Amino acid sequence: MQKVTKAVFPVAGFGTRFLPATKAMPKELLPIIDKPIIQFAVEEAASAGIDTMVFVTGRSKRSVEDHFDANFELEYALSQKGKDAEAKMVHDVIPPHIKCVFVRQAEQLGLGHAVLCARPVVGDAPFAVLLADDFMLQKQGSATRDLVKGFEKTGKSMLCVSQVEPDQVNKYGIVAPGKRGAGAGIDVQGIVEKPSIDQAPSHLASFGRYVLDGRIFDILEKTKPGKGGEIQLVDAINELAVRGDVRAIEFGGTRFDCGDKLGYLKAITAMALTSDIFGDDYKAFLSGLIK
Repeated sequence: MQKVTKAVFPVAGFGTRFLPATKAMPKELLPIIDKPIIQFAVEEAASAGIDTMVFVTGRSKRSVEDHFDANFELEYALSQKGKDAEAKMVHDVIPPHIKCVFVRQAEQLGLGHAVLCARPVVGDAPFAVLLADDFMLQKQGSATRDLVKGFEKTGKSMLCVSQVEPDQVNKYGIVAPGKRGAGAGIDVQGIVEKPSIDQAPSHLASFGRYVLDGRIFDILEKTKPGKGGEIQLVDAINELAVRGDVRAIEFGGTRFDCGDKLGYLKAITAMALTSDIFGDDYKAFLSGLIK
């Protein structure tokens, strides 16, 4: 069984819901306290054993590349001021064994197209896809690690899923679940992009994390624009699913939609409350505001 060693991060979007903050700064660099959202996703991929990070970028996204590049001048300046801990933090944004590759998506034609842009780097190997907007906290391990293990056990593409409320099904790809397997999730018989509640095959939504067989690139090459006039990744996954080649693992943690302002605020609050440094003070501050 092939190992999963590459992860794709689609980061070409405009981030219009966060304007004017994202006029000059990519939304993926918005911080959760002091760390950009995209860095959390990269660290999750690295902890799952992935060593090649493929960023699918667009215009004005050069700062994403700069964030993961070395900055010797800054490290030197910090060291000269005795700020060795800060210098080490800057140096360790990417561990030495991690390789970053940047691919340009010239035109935004949908998530499926963004993933397809990574093919020259990924080849026909299995790979993970992480959507940084989905900020995911789990007590042990991570969604990506679970999906990688599932793929390496079954050889099937893996989806991260969770139950959503009925009024939320039209915002996600909704899976048609089959039988549950021992230790490797649920069979996926199909998946529908943003169905109405009366057409939804379940309330199990796929989001944010995928591990996909490299064969999906051939399908994406032939996939016609779907919902919203875009090439939908869900449509290609559905074709694999009807062949019996997709499984899903239910996410056991907490997910925050950081593409949404309220979701972003919730993620910051959740992280702040867990801080060993200021968590108690922040909790007391919130309690005071509520009173």
